Amino acid sequence: MVDTCEFCRLVAGERPAHVLCEDEQTVAFLDRRPAVRGHSLVVPRAHEAEILTIDEGASMAVFETVRTVTSALEEALDPDGFSIFHTSGPLVGTVEHAHVHLVPRFDGDDVSLSLSRSQLDPDEAAALTARLRSAL
Repeated sequence: MVDTCEFCRLVAGERPAHVLCEDEQTVAFLDRRPAVRGHSLVVPRAHEAEILTIDEGASMAVFETVRTVTSALEEALDPDGFSIFHTSGPLVGTVEHAHVHLVPRFDGDDVSLSLSRSQLDPDEAAALTARLRSAL
């Protein structure tokens, strides 16, 4: 546990939260500043800054909890869809404890997760594909 981490304190029961479910490796709870009704977070119990670098068992547990909570949100709220995402690095967040956002989506909800898009250059795509295949 990292004393200054609000999610570590929540996992330890030192910070109040509306916990939806928990198991040996994960905790799921309502976001205290939700974008929409039902906006939830899933975190690993262990303090890790990156969800992509935690051990395989913990990663699998996080995404199993994501699936479980998403099913419950579907049943309870009947949303039109979901945005489920993880962000990493200092440019995209203020909490340095790995977490996944589960955002039920409703028609007219004003949630904006838009990405600027451009056309994929075929030569650049071929070079990037080769580089990524090499890394895999």
